Amino acid sequence: MAQKPGEADILDTGSLIRRWIMYVVGIYILTFGVSLAIRAGIGISPQSSLTRTMTLVFPPLTQGTYNFILELIMLALTYLVMPKDFKITAFFSLVPAFVLAVFLDLNLMLTEFIKLELYQAKVALLVFADAALAFGLFLMIIANLVLMPVDMFVNTICKRTGWKWGNIKTGFDCTLLLTSACIGLAFLGEVKFIREGTIINAILIGQYIRLYFFIYRRFKASKAVAAETVPVTTN
Repeated sequence: MAQKPGEADILDTGSLIRRWIMYVVGIYILTFGVSLAIRAGIGISPQSSLTRTMTLVFPPLTQGTYNFILELIMLALTYLVMPKDFKITAFFSLVPAFVLAVFLDLNLMLTEFIKLELYQAKVALLVFADAALAFGLFLMIIANLVLMPVDMFVNTICKRTGWKWGNIKTGFDCTLLLTSACIGLAFLGEVKFIREGTIINAILIGQYIRLYFFIYRRFKASKAVAAETVPVTTN
């Protein structure tokens, strides 16, 4: 996923096998969080709201399929923004994008039984879902492997314009929300999946990730201190 300033000091650069395992586990946990957020039913993230709306517009395709189509579009836009810097290796980003699509559909199927009526329970489920989603993102960032096409596009815009990453990401998310709302109004007669939970999601995800990085840094620091204080014995 996208790497932000201040994260480079704790990215994993060790065993490639371990990092890929961490990355795939992160994708699964992320999609599990997304599926729970959808089941909460009080609003979801901009990207999820767009792909979820599309499943109502044209039901034969799954949300995972629409998510993969969106990633394909973002990869194409990345090429159009900076064609000279586009490398053939960028197509490898479609591999984790495909895995994410499969896991998303799987988790949506596994959580289909969740139907909550009490509003407080829906909020609690969304808060837990955002914690899981953010932890999945955290693992993917730590693994330090492949950017998804969506994140690659945001990073490319950042390089091309020199604007701040956070401002570009906010603008990108708002564009997805606007697109989702317009499609909902045009084809369904109403805006779908954009509610108070969308705002909660936007606030909590960043805070959860900051918390995970804080805990991880403290854990690494404590391990380093422990390693330095281990007495060395000689025969």
